[in-house]
Amino acid sequence: MNIIFSPVSDFPFPLDLRKQGDSLIINGEVFDFSPLGNGDTLPMNAISGRWFRSSVERREDGVIVLTIALPIPANASLDQRFPADLINVPDGSVLLPQPLPAPKQPEESSE
Repeated sequence: MNIIFSPVSDFPFPLDLRKQGDSLIINGEVFDFSPLGNGDTLPMNAISGRWFRSSVERREDGVIVLTIALPIPANASLDQRFPADLINVPDGSVLLPQPLPAPKQPEESSE
């Protein structure tokens, strides 16, 4: 499975991705793409859920390719703003680009 990210600044939800075979689990919701045959395309409007940003396809070589929204915070890193495609994602948790450290809050004076 290859995952392409589309950075989106107005998504208020956290994103937890897991891959299991031909399924992608987004925040606990399973999207099973195993019925797709080689060369098939599943149109974006046929997928429930607002995380998908394009059609899902299974290339002739059997690899599933999909585009997912990547919520970016105000302190987004360059890796979040311009994410690299993830190629041949293994089963398990999908590592997402991380934001920059949050700015330190000024300490209140106790005087």
